[in-house]
Amino acid sequence: MQKLADHLAALIVVAWVGGLWAVGYLVAPTLFHTLGDNRQLAGLLAGKMFTWMSYVGIISAFYLLTHRAVRHGGAALKQGFFWIVLAMLLLTLAGEFGIQPILAKLKSQAGAVDVMQSIFADRFRTWHGVASIGYLIESLLGVALVLKER
Repeated sequence: MQKLADHLAALIVVAWVGGLWAVGYLVAPTLFHTLGDNRQLAGLLAGKMFTWMSYVGIISAFYLLTHRAVRHGGAALKQGFFWIVLAMLLLTLAGEFGIQPILAKLKSQAGAVDVMQSIFADRFRTWHGVASIGYLIESLLGVALVLKER
């Protein structure tokens, strides 16, 4: 049974990190390139995918942290793997429940106008930049996580 839990943990790492890279660096840019004249639709679709990846990340992190704690007990706290997963979880939570609501509020305040054409464009750009930096850090931590899992 323990071997199954270990294999599941490895698959979860691959799915989480692979999803982060696929959505963030392949799918989202493709949407904006393909739907260039309809940036609002591209943003809506990308936002939905980022939200789903956040939920994948939260579930993955809870499994990985629990698995590591059960498998290694208190020694898990001394492992880089544990701290990388925890940092990725915190970045995911900050992005989904901290930054995304701010971006949604700015879009809502812009009303029918594209937020990038509104008086909220500068604030939106700033918060979007913060979200992008957090996502980049999470993605790079994901690479470290894959390397640690090996």
